[in-house]
Amino acid sequence: MRSATTAGSAANTSPAATPSTASAGARRSRASNDRTQGNKHMTTQQKIGFIGLGIMGAPMAGHLLDAGHQLFVNTHGNTPEPFVSKATICASAAEVARQADIIFIMVPDTPDVEKVLFGEPGKEGVAAGLKDSRNKIVVDCSSIDPIATKEFARRIAAAGAGYVDAPVSGGEVGAKAASLTIMCGGDEGTFERVKPLLDKMGKNVTLVGGVGDGQVCKVANQIIVALNIAAVSEALVFASKAGADPARVRQALMGGFASSRILEVHGERMIKRTFAPGFRISLHQKDLNLAMQSARTLGVALPQTAGAAQLMNACAALGYGQLDHSALVRALEALAQHTVTPD
Repeated sequence: MRSATTAGSAANTSPAATPSTASAGARRSRASNDRTQGNKHMTTQQKIGFIGLGIMGAPMAGHLLDAGHQLFVNTHGNTPEPFVSKATICASAAEVARQADIIFIMVPDTPDVEKVLFGEPGKEGVAAGLKDSRNKIVVDCSSIDPIATKEFARRIAAAGAGYVDAPVSGGEVGAKAASLTIMCGGDEGTFERVKPLLDKMGKNVTLVGGVGDGQVCKVANQIIVALNIAAVSEALVFASKAGADPARVRQALMGGFASSRILEVHGERMIKRTFAPGFRISLHQKDLNLAMQSARTLGVALPQTAGAAQLMNACAALGYGQLDHSALVRALEALAQHTVTPD
């Protein structure tokens, strides 16, 4: 109990708050506490697994490492730095799943994801590491078959874990800059748990719909990208064969309605002949094959996509499958017997 003197001193030095002021102050205090708690939750170190440290996976996982999360990794081949010194290297995908609460996968194709999830002779997969566990989540950032994705999610759910398909777009440049577009499919509550981590890797993270819808969106993305690369290739081959400077043509087009990210980045690659892979032709071949397979299942005609797929096939036949997909221009150059600029 306070003395009368203490109470009087307090009354003399601090004006009494009106009910409305006190109420507003309390609301501000609660809001501030809520934000503090929310930020604390967002920055709490988590146990994260990452399987697949290739051209895309390594920088993506690196952003999670830089954010202070505890990382458990497994990859095919040598483990790149800085993971050797800063992450825990696991001997198998199953071991990653045992150690981590959220497991990311970034591998090339549908069969690769299946092996990572469910194992192969002599190797346990992620599902084996989920036994007797709850509240874990598998996030597949690979670009694979939407129908297979739904079956994989069903089997992972049976093992007691959540599943989000989260394919990405933006290539190596976007992966390194943490500016990827990430297209997600899954339960909303599960998505909200992993979104703060995805935000470390991308700038445009969207829940498209249920499981598999992220992969559908990625196939649509790859259709648009392939057709744009083909269009830029045709335009630059045409301009160069007609005798115009392709670099100046590209510069002029960048200021008009034909301007695009593909013209900006891939057009420059075609002119400078810089085809080191950011996203390989062989992988884009795979994505367009998924588009054509799905189109047959759905009864949809994709004539322009089919044409782009054939150009990708031609590039692979010419030995360019491991080059960046901007090297699609090589197929058109072969047909024209003319290169945009000298090699």
